[in-house]
Amino acid sequence: MGAWPALVLAGIFEIGWALGLKYSNGFTKLGPSVLTVLGAVASFWLLSHAMKTLPVGTAYAVWVGIGTVGTATLAVVLFGEPANAARIAGIGLIVAGIVALKLA
Repeated sequence: MGAWPALVLAGIFEIGWALGLKYSNGFTKLGPSVLTVLGAVASFWLLSHAMKTLPVGTAYAVWVGIGTVGTATLAVVLFGEPANAARIAGIGLIVAGIVALKLA
């Protein structure tokens, strides 16, 4: 697997484990807790794979950006968090930053 696909997949797993933290209820629910830990391990492993060839600053920022955008977006859908103009603008700025790093 190439570096960029691994990085995107790592970001998707980051979304999963970030949301899993909410569902695990402070690691008091076994199933969600196990899935959260497995998702985190997969995310870090894929990130480390991507960093073999990508610059660390780019890889880390894109990984965090994918996780942030995905988690914030799904939090609106799954947990009813507000979808106000400031949140949407912030997500847009993160996406713009990810695109800029990819093109740099």
